[in-house]
Amino acid sequence: MAFLALVVLYRNDPSEGGFPVCPFHGTTGLLCPGCGAQRAMHHLLHGRVSAAWTHNALLVIAIPLLGLHWGAYRIRALTGSVANKRVIGAWVIVILVWWVMRNTAVMTGFAQ
Repeated sequence: MAFLALVVLYRNDPSEGGFPVCPFHGTTGLLCPGCGAQRAMHHLLHGRVSAAWTHNALLVIAIPLLGLHWGAYRIRALTGSVANKRVIGAWVIVILVWWVMRNTAVMTGFAQ
């Protein structure tokens, strides 16, 4: 299913419409942590990292970090260790900080 979603994103530019819009942004005018993720992923799939960065920098940073986290989780699973709850808590904090920072930047005019 994820592969199919990536194929659809690769072949279709979300900027041209036809994709779901963010209900949070639509009702509040603020950006959620995932706003711009579809456009960012489209650009990443085409190798345009700087364009992806402008749409959702957290996604650009998170993809390799989540890959490393997944690999570490798989290694811990093989050794019988449990998942580190601090890592999950850190992700939650990073996402919340990102959410506040990007909306603060938008409201103060530092970002679009």
